[in-house]
Amino acid sequence: MANTTENTSTFKIGGDIEINRLGYGGMQLTGRGVWGDAPDRETAKKVLQAAVEAGVNFIDTADSYGPHTNEVLIADALHPYPQNLLIATKGGLERTGPNQWPVNGDPKHIKEAIEGSLQRLKLDVIDLWQLHRFDTRFPVEETLGPVVDAVKAGKIRHVGLSEVDVEQIERAEKVVPIVSVQNLYNLGNRQWENVLDYTEQRGMAFIPWFPLASGPDKMKSKIDNIAKKHGATTAQIALAWLLKRASNILLIPGTSSLKHLEENLAAGDIQLSDEDFAALSE
Repeated sequence: MANTTENTSTFKIGGDIEINRLGYGGMQLTGRGVWGDAPDRETAKKVLQAAVEAGVNFIDTADSYGPHTNEVLIADALHPYPQNLLIATKGGLERTGPNQWPVNGDPKHIKEAIEGSLQRLKLDVIDLWQLHRFDTRFPVEETLGPVVDAVKAGKIRHVGLSEVDVEQIERAEKVVPIVSVQNLYNLGNRQWENVLDYTEQRGMAFIPWFPLASGPDKMKSKIDNIAKKHGATTAQIALAWLLKRASNILLIPGTSSLKHLEENLAAGDIQLSDEDFAALSE
């Protein structure tokens, strides 16, 4: 059952880095199939710059986006970074072609991924490094070994996980403190409801990927009516619902369009009533 929360606009990652809850995901600033560089690199850089100018101080990327090109693009567009900008990246996948994402939890690969991200992003410290997936070929204790080493060396500040269940979070927590979880979750797909509740109880950030999905066709008229009432788009209502769902939810809608960027960020100004929220949560 979905809960409701006051729509606070900021959240502290790891209890010490305060960021705006409406961030930006860089995955769409790549080629087709998340393969290769952004087709229009100059526009892509402008989108990133416009996001930061509009108040975004949380950007999510991964070494596998491109691969590598997305991290390089972010550095080219934004470095030297504003002091309050948190760039989160991920490692643990390889790329063998468009839309192909083999999991690689080999500790050697993880170590190389961390060092590569630091170099490409031009960072001395990654504020939030996330394990992209668990690899069944390697115990997660081994996979996270180089991450623990990087934390001790001051190269990683905080650690997160992606697409995990509660048992996996608890297992990883025995190795290194976990401050965030990035799972598929949106208005139309709530399969990770129990993970969201767990993270909320533990004070961890929950970062839904694919946040703009607005649900099945049967919800369309309901969402359209609420969108009309707020003078908003369906996508904006989907984002506003997530912001109201739990105060630890951080949003990273991605786009390669300046117009859509503006629309997405405006979702933060929409205050759904409890009645609207309940209607959408049925």
